[in-house]
Amino acid sequence: MFLSAFLSIIGLGVLVYVLFSLAVYALPFFVAMTVGLYLYDTETGLIVAILVGLFAGVFTLLIGQVVFAKVQSVPIRLAIGTLYAAPAGIAGFSAIRGLSEIGGASESWTLAFATIGGVIVAGTAWVRIAGLAGPPGGDDLLHSKAHQSAPFANDR
Repeated sequence: MFLSAFLSIIGLGVLVYVLFSLAVYALPFFVAMTVGLYLYDTETGLIVAILVGLFAGVFTLLIGQVVFAKVQSVPIRLAIGTLYAAPAGIAGFSAIRGLSEIGGASESWTLAFATIGGVIVAGTAWVRIAGLAGPPGGDDLLHSKAHQSAPFANDR
């Protein structure tokens, strides 16, 4: 009895860890699945659909990181962060709601836990997309150090 309760808690912890770790990839996964399924429905072939879907997902993640890192405008950064955090929040809401229903919580507590979990997962995705993009203006720091190390490199 004790062992099964202990293993259930460990399993729940692993599921929550995976949820938080993969939350930032909700939008690229959605894009990859949408593109892949669309191409598969147009009868382009399974391998082409998988490869193009994978490319679309990776492109979505990379373009989001690059734009988030390069753009200095706060409203645009808020929009990009929200674009990546909203699907993660929906996925977190659904996952926590399912786990709460398995636990036997009432409907009102299930919705309360799911809402709190969705907000926390969305916040985690927001922090991770900002962290993956790096600090704003990070490239400028690298270039300024290069110019400081060789101040007369361009003089001839």
